[in-house]
Amino acid sequence: MGRLPTDEFDRFVAARWSALLHLARLLTGGDRHRAEDLLQEALVKLWFAWPRVAGQAPEAYVRRVLVRAAARSARRRWWGEQPVGQLPEPPGVDDEAADVAERTRLEAVLALLSARQRAAVVLRYYQDLPERQVAQALGRPVGTARSLTARGVARLRQLMAEPGDPVGPTEAVGHGDALQPVEPVE
Repeated sequence: MGRLPTDEFDRFVAARWSALLHLARLLTGGDRHRAEDLLQEALVKLWFAWPRVAGQAPEAYVRRVLVRAAARSARRRWWGEQPVGQLPEPPGVDDEAADVAERTRLEAVLALLSARQRAAVVLRYYQDLPERQVAQALGRPVGTARSLTARGVARLRQLMAEPGDPVGPTEAVGHGDALQPVEPVE
């Protein structure tokens, strides 16, 4: 008996779930619940398109759906919980605690970017996609994607270096699973 298309889809989802959820979380500014909803929406769309995209690039398809859905949801006004301006101090001086605090801080600052800038920065530096693929995922020309990325990084640097920030002016841009420090450009 041959494999069913649902088996391939299930294997894809099982293999890529955590990476796609993390991408969705970054695109939603760190809101895990919105990220889960966004990913579910994208996977439903992938399910219906699976026969067309299974042999090609299903992850690129999901990534594009996530970016577009995140931008759409960012335009909607939501009057629920609002994030606080300053995060509480993390307990302890442990290196892991500092890493978690820095990632949380980066996610909070990413949430302050526009949806398109956030998507461009996340796709370029966290997903490590070339500019052409970032442009394809955003549905924009390469020059526009490059501009969105540059402006997003500049805004991140500005927000990360604000004087009222308790963590200080260190900067980081996500790359893979680790954060890479970035020196300020003068």
